[in-house]
Amino acid sequence: MQRRYTLALATVVLLTLAVGVDTQAQIAFVSDRDGNEDIFVMDTDGKNQRKLTNHPEDEDDPSWSPDGKQIAFERDWEIYVMDADGGNLQNLTNNPADDFHTSWSPGGKRIAFVSDRDGNGEIYVMDTDGQNPQRLTDNPAVDHSPSWSPDGKRIAFVSDRDGNEDIYVMDADGQNHRRLTQHRRGDGSPSWSPDGKQIAFVSNRGGWDIFVMDADGQNHRNLTKDGDAWGYFDPSWSPDGKRIAFSYIGRNGKADIYVMDADGQNPRQLTNNPLAFDYEPTWYRPAFAVAPVGKQPTMWGWLKQVVQ
Repeated sequence: MQRRYTLALATVVLLTLAVGVDTQAQIAFVSDRDGNEDIFVMDTDGKNQRKLTNHPEDEDDPSWSPDGKQIAFERDWEIYVMDADGGNLQNLTNNPADDFHTSWSPGGKRIAFVSDRDGNGEIYVMDTDGQNPQRLTDNPAVDHSPSWSPDGKRIAFVSDRDGNEDIYVMDADGQNHRRLTQHRRGDGSPSWSPDGKQIAFVSNRGGWDIFVMDADGQNHRNLTKDGDAWGYFDPSWSPDGKRIAFSYIGRNGKADIYVMDADGQNPRQLTNNPLAFDYEPTWYRPAFAVAPVGKQPTMWGWLKQVVQ
């Protein structure tokens, strides 16, 4: 598998270099270090942190386009897209509904998102210019946190339709819903591995931790377990599938971004700003779009109130 993936990635690198696209992996993230939540990017070792947005309204939910040229995100319950340097801002939704939780399709032609425009939180897709919105889910429960599979054929998401927050998967056209997790205290934030064989997610099973499971919902493994932590959130896989970036909240109420090996070993801290909440890391993967980190609606605002 690794040899096949390496060959495929090498092909993409050659093709993208031929058209002048920067294939260097980057991590987008959210920080309130300047007083409100803005979108930042940094190198994968935590260096060269740059702010891309600067607006009085909070911005979050970053999701890279597959070619790395654009980032979709949410501002004031609307979906925007901007160039990867923060320029050329465009509002894609611009309606009275609440629109959030962006996820760019691997093919680069559509963006999945969540909206209550029909009276309930459902998952939609639209063209990357905001046209042709289509509803994929239709359930009295709230469906949120869409995450495209690397082959573009499936979308993982979170729903409380069976009484508690669980992870589901459906075909990319909204058909064939299947539940992957079932835990009374809640699961969320699904993130596909680059080979599509695993899904990382967050679960509260005696504390908020990051787990990984097979794509069919089997073989759950706990990657994090730290008695000094308030919680681990926002898993996002590296392009080679060897590492997972995540947000860590310590008992001191401070949120930072870390990266660990895919088996949970060797955690390394990437951000360390004593005055900030740094969270929602989203890895740009040159071969395809990064799965979004998928937070619970208003989760981070609630977390900051609880732990600070």
